[in-house]
Amino acid sequence: MAPSVLFVLTSADTTLLGKKTGWFLPEAAHPYYVLAPHTSIDFAAPKGPNPPVDPTSVEMFKDDDESVKFLQDPIVKEKLENTKTLSEVKSSDYDAIFYVGGHGPVIDLASLPENAKLASEFFQSGKIVSAVCHGPAALVGAIDSSGQSIFKGKTFTGFSNVEDEQFQEDIPFLLEDKITTLGGSYAKADPWQAKVVVDGSLITGQNPASAVGVGEAILKALQK
Repeated sequence: MAPSVLFVLTSADTTLLGKKTGWFLPEAAHPYYVLAPHTSIDFAAPKGPNPPVDPTSVEMFKDDDESVKFLQDPIVKEKLENTKTLSEVKSSDYDAIFYVGGHGPVIDLASLPENAKLASEFFQSGKIVSAVCHGPAALVGAIDSSGQSIFKGKTFTGFSNVEDEQFQEDIPFLLEDKITTLGGSYAKADPWQAKVVVDGSLITGQNPASAVGVGEAILKALQK
């Protein structure tokens, strides 16, 4: 039986000041096509079906074959239309959880109690907990079995302060700063260059360029 992966997408469609946002297209598409041939994949989001894609990402990656394919793929369309609500998801049904980036996760997933509970269950069970770009923001409330942040004593990556300053979006916090205050050790590449960090069962990627590498790291961990 193929291993199962839960992709978690944001339901937030606007930033704090009302700019359109959502999940970032290649950060879902690239890992999906790495994992789909080898795993069973479900989608989940706080509000369930049809989570919003960030329109900026659609425009930015309109010439990216896998991103275009993802939006047109009938299997993906069905998964998006039938996206589960986070409250109905059971960690026991999956081998790994993956948080897709975009500014949306900083808006909703970061402060959602049912999401913190779900991520904590995955981590405490020794299952793969993974995220890319702003996706790690969804893990700031996750705790280990002793009640400490899952980032304490761990090396991680995610969207850097420099990259956030270049994007200039109105979001509640800067990911690099926030997770560092939780006890994580931040590692990064130059802006917009690929960087993937694997520390035990925690897998993180810095930015859109890291999405393929995160997918590959998840697959490698599942195949151990």
